[in-house]
Formats: sequence, structure tokens, C-alpha cells
Amino acid sequence: MSRIGKKPIVLPDGVKASLEADRIVIEGPKGKLERRVVNGISVEIESHTIAVRRQDDRRQSRANHGLMRALVSNMVHGVHQGYEKVLEISGVGYRAEKTGDKLVLHLGYSHKVEIEIPKVVEVVVEKPTRMVIKSIDRHQVGQVAANIRATKKPDPYKLKGITYEGEKILQKAGKKAV
Repeated sequence: MSRIGKKPIVLPDGVKASLEADRIVIEGPKGKLERRVVNGISVEIESHTIAVRRQDDRRQSRANHGLMRALVSNMVHGVHQGYEKVLEISGVGYRAEKTGDKLVLHLGYSHKVEIEIPKVVEVVVEKPTRMVIKSIDRHQVGQVAANIRATKKPDPYKLKGITYEGEKILQKAGKKAV
């Protein structure tokens, strides 16, 4: 049996779970998330716990068992506490600013880079070189952060670009004269 899938998910205070047809709905103080339950997997809601069970012992069912349990656990954490990622920009003249529902990045290109921010995600530009991405949906936070980082990946020679907070980039030696 899946080691992750067999662990029950404890619902914190203020978080409610319900099943609607083939969907699970999690509501909490930060918002509401819903997700379709994968075929071959059943979700059972007891008083303050959620149990994820599989119907058979096929390989795909075992994989979906752990996946569904992890997704539901992320939903519970998201509506209760939320998720956030911090991005840092390094480089002379590199900066970020938020205008409406777009993030405008000045990254040394001949043009500004504009990124559309989804409605479920909030981007806060604390300093021109520091952005915080917040949401209740873990997948959306990671995807938006990856899209922003992909506009100017960190350069290992000059150490310029967009990095996650705490990410270490090892500096490579440049060309040496003979």
C-alpha cells in the first residue's frame, strides 16, 4: 500500500471538506478549492479527517493513491495557511514593478517583459528587486514563479538574473588568457 496514501489528512479548525459527485471541495479561512477525484480512488470524509482509498491494487491505482492524497493535503494546507514563494532579482538596472494585473520586468533587454498574473495569484513587489508570489493553490504559485524565473534565468558567469530566495548559484570561471 502507498505509504503516503494511507496516512489520513487531519482537518485544522475552520477548514471544511465535502464531496460533490466526483469532486472534493475544501473550504477554509483563505478561500475555497475543488478538484476532481481520480478514477479508481475514493475519498472518505470523517469528522475531522479525510481518508483516501484505492479500489484495486494495480500499478496505476497505487500511483494515483499517493498523488490524490498529496493533492488533497496541499488543498487543506492552502485554504488554511496559503503558499508563497519569494523571487529575487540581481543585476544592474534589473527591477520589477506591478501595474494593474500585470508584472513588468526590466531585465536588460531592449524591451520590458510583461507577465499576466492569474486571478488566483497575488504578486507583491516588496522592493524593486524582490517579489512575493502568494496564493492558496500550490500549483499556481509554483507555475507563476517558474514563468517569471524563466524570463531571465540566473547566469552562472555574472550571477545576474532571477533566483528563488535562498537559491545558491555557483559562479563559474570565465575564459582565461593563454
